[in-house]
Amino acid sequence: MAYTPPERIQQILGNLPTKPGVYLHKDKNEVVIYVGKAKNLRNRVRSYFREKVDRIKTERLRGNITDIEIITTDSELEALLLENTLIKRYKPKYNIALKDDKRYPYIRVHWADDFPKVTVTRRMIRDGSRYFGPYTSAWAVHQTLDTLRKVFPYLTCDRNITGNDPRACLYYDIKLCNGPCIGAVNREQYRAMIEQLMDFLNGKSEYIQDGIREKMMKSAENLDFEAAARYRDQLKAIDSIVTKQKVFSNANTDQDVIAFARDEGDACVQVFFIRYGKMIGREYFLLENTEGENDEAILEEFLTQFYDSAAHVPKEVLLQSEIDEVKIVEQWLRQKRGQKVTIQVPKQGRKKELVEMATTNAADTLETLRQQWASDRSKHTTAMNELKDTLKLPRQPARIECYDIAHTQGTYTVGSMVVFVQGAPRKGDYRKFNVQTVGNDDYGAMKEVLTRRFERYKDANNGELHDVRKMGKKDTAWSLLPDLLLIDGGKGQLRMALEVLEEFDLVDEVPVASLAKREEEIFIPDRKYPVILPQRSQGLFLVQRARDEAHRFANSSHRKRRGKAGVASILDSIDGVGPKRRKLLLDRFGSLDDIRRATVEEIGSVPGIPLDVAENIKTGLD
Repeated sequence: MAYTPPERIQQILGNLPTKPGVYLHKDKNEVVIYVGKAKNLRNRVRSYFREKVDRIKTERLRGNITDIEIITTDSELEALLLENTLIKRYKPKYNIALKDDKRYPYIRVHWADDFPKVTVTRRMIRDGSRYFGPYTSAWAVHQTLDTLRKVFPYLTCDRNITGNDPRACLYYDIKLCNGPCIGAVNREQYRAMIEQLMDFLNGKSEYIQDGIREKMMKSAENLDFEAAARYRDQLKAIDSIVTKQKVFSNANTDQDVIAFARDEGDACVQVFFIRYGKMIGREYFLLENTEGENDEAILEEFLTQFYDSAAHVPKEVLLQSEIDEVKIVEQWLRQKRGQKVTIQVPKQGRKKELVEMATTNAADTLETLRQQWASDRSKHTTAMNELKDTLKLPRQPARIECYDIAHTQGTYTVGSMVVFVQGAPRKGDYRKFNVQTVGNDDYGAMKEVLTRRFERYKDANNGELHDVRKMGKKDTAWSLLPDLLLIDGGKGQLRMALEVLEEFDLVDEVPVASLAKREEEIFIPDRKYPVILPQRSQGLFLVQRARDEAHRFANSSHRKRRGKAGVASILDSIDGVGPKRRKLLLDRFGSLDDIRRATVEEIGSVPGIPLDVAENIKTGLD
């Protein structure tokens, strides 16, 4: 049957301008489902509604379009900028997007401060800071900084640096801070060190290595073997990073090499970061909604999304294939960099070899990930089937909600709700609850949390208690009932959860269980003895992961709430700590974060802090 657009769409198509701009496709609920740009809006938008289209994705998209909004611009470049902004705002269902919709970590140097700190952040702010990244692994970023701190001992505390403090913190004693707080280095010396750190992150490492090597030799000649050993260790630390940085071209090269691989709707982009001729890092990024898209569209969408938030735009970008709007993208990158940027598709030579290497890496990474996903899906299915059979559930627990409580001696109590869907965490559905009605009462706190959760469920369904699984409603944290409600605890917590479900007439709708930590026993209603899953059971692994994640999220939320109360009240709330001991701790460690990072032995070594109090402090701050 021939395709005919709806009457409303036909009216819009007949009045489209021929100017450049952006178009927004909307569904019947006025939700933006696609954002696109065009140098000629009339030609581009009408192409979606031809009788025959060459992509399945376009057929699916146009079947859901009930309205189109048009925004004209003065140039194609303005259209590109506006498209980026609108995609970030609406997150349309059909647009190609970086997978997981997450912000990637960056190394941030607080250069606007007199004594800059070095931190990890997922948000770039125009405040004079310098950023390096992005990285796909926060763990790898922290590991790199832990190594670099041995060479560039930057500040991590929150002291107001005057140079007149009577004592430095523990990090000065163990050579992980160079002590600007006590005047061991002045502002100029400290900032010179941070400049070297930034140079190293940019790939300029030779002069830094030469300088450390020269200091080591001079110290040895002066028989200062302690200093020589310290410089030797710094050289080893920096060499451990530099040896991973392969030399690919001349010392002035500043380029990113970008290639991707795709298979059955999955797409993996590999980026090589080459600075001063060396590959200082490489990262992979996953894209979604690429099915049916051509290679040019995938590359262009990645470029615009990636460089929209990138910390650095290089002089040269090497690609594996051409993109349609290369001149517009080059112009946009030139604006971001402030200098000329060239996009190339090399045909021969060393540059082509680099692109081929990136392409191979992308394909290898995608294959590894696909094998991992297949393995995970198999394990998740096995786990859910085990739980269904062992716990006598009415259906496979595709959605598990797990709850935990965290507090410090009944203060700043927080409840957590974490959600696992098909065996994997769905962090967008996580929720925290600041408990208000009880103090040091885990049962009462959990009862409040569950009551508030199911009140939200009732509200989400217009005051009526229905199983949304059968209603086809949008999946949200509140409107869906879990296939398994899991409580951290034993029989008491299970009875309390059942009481809440009875209040909402949900006992027959929501299966519930509690998981006791000591023996990993699972208690379920109407069964006298607990269920013991085999030690290497996939079902046990799944409930343990959910329980541990609920515990982590509760503690994290509790620390944030507690932190707002101030250092004094946090320490004073710990058994055995009063104003005098609080002062001893802060004098010794300098900040709450430094106390938190210290071991029990280090805390107990402070005169006036007994070992049992040190253990209370460590427990209370973890």
